[in-house]
Amino acid sequence: MNRMNHLKTSVRSLLGLFLATLCLAFWTAPSWPRWGGPRGDETWRGPRLPATWPKSGLKRVWHRELGGGYGGVAVVEGRVYVMDRQTEPVERERLVCRDAETGADIWIHEYPVEYGKLDYGNGPRGTPTIADGRVYTLGALGGLACVDAKTGKSVWHHDLKATHGARIPAWGLAASPLLWNELVIVHPGGAEGACLIAFDRLTGAERWRSGDDPAGYATPTVVESPAGPQLICWSPENILGVDPATGKLNWKIPYKVTYGVSIATPIYHENLVFVSGYWEGSKTVRLGKNATFAELAWEENKFLRGLMAQPIYRDKHVYTIDKQFGLTCFELSTGKKLWDCGNTVVERGRNPQATLTWIGDEDRALILNENGDLILARLNPKSYQEQGRTHIIDRKENSPIWAHPAYAGKRVYARSDTELVCVELPAER
Repeated sequence: MNRMNHLKTSVRSLLGLFLATLCLAFWTAPSWPRWGGPRGDETWRGPRLPATWPKSGLKRVWHRELGGGYGGVAVVEGRVYVMDRQTEPVERERLVCRDAETGADIWIHEYPVEYGKLDYGNGPRGTPTIADGRVYTLGALGGLACVDAKTGKSVWHHDLKATHGARIPAWGLAASPLLWNELVIVHPGGAEGACLIAFDRLTGAERWRSGDDPAGYATPTVVESPAGPQLICWSPENILGVDPATGKLNWKIPYKVTYGVSIATPIYHENLVFVSGYWEGSKTVRLGKNATFAELAWEENKFLRGLMAQPIYRDKHVYTIDKQFGLTCFELSTGKKLWDCGNTVVERGRNPQATLTWIGDEDRALILNENGDLILARLNPKSYQEQGRTHIIDRKENSPIWAHPAYAGKRVYARSDTELVCVELPAER
């Protein structure tokens, strides 16, 4: 009997240890190492959240001063990475590394810039990309940096305007660096066939350059098409399909957009590439088993006109922010609109913006809108169901919250033009 009791106690102990380890792994969910999150697709497998926010709101863990910028936040291994711009005593762009628990500065990497008359020139636009102990950033004027993640020391640096003829668009370069295999790929719209450039991640040596299109604002993405990996880039003139290993152009579909506002990263599902623009509306391109095959599947310019918001996909449907109707759901294969939120997620205005991120494998999402409100909602083909809304960060007058937050562990990290905040998410009881 004593042996049996001892065995039961041992089993319970092992089970308790297993559950504790599982719980710890769940609460220390994957970091947010790049634009779009761990997988680059706006999905975050974080802690299970309650059905609604607490009435008292969410706990602010810390907040620290920060300079201007629209660039998103990244979090890896207990460190927060974000870019800003300082103007005193001299003008410079900075990559700031802070402790995720306290917000204390760990190191700062900076270099001089001159924004001049850059429109909306408050600061950098790109999100840092972190992998294998290095941080990759692209500044608004073409400063491409590779920095040691532990020390902040420069590994290599390129001024893409000086070295590759980067053509800086009206609102500055905004596409975040994309890592693929041993390459870091950027979109500076450079002269002499340097619309896209791939560099060796370790040395910074150029590996290939491709295309003559000018720079847009959308971060390129590599997708697994029926013909294999393809680098998809949306420039102000075309939707491009490129071999990411060589830079060879596979195909292009014309799509000239007003003021060059190709902003949201293309998404790819069901063999369809989807992009959405403010004035010219949405286009969907079908890819095939031949790498050079691409055809326009459908286009729409009445209900699906996005601007900055990154579309998200689940179960054959896409959710995005339309400039007139707000959060909108439609069927990817046909473009058929199913519903919109009636501007309850974002206010109707000139530049409506919110970031959309799936949590877990359910139909729930976290939404941070331009006013600094964090929304918990169910999104499915039937309806939008708001479960909670709480204010987590203040905006300056005429300076909305456009930057993408980072979700890591059990916290959200968000930035404005003046501060970086860390807010704790509640656990399900």
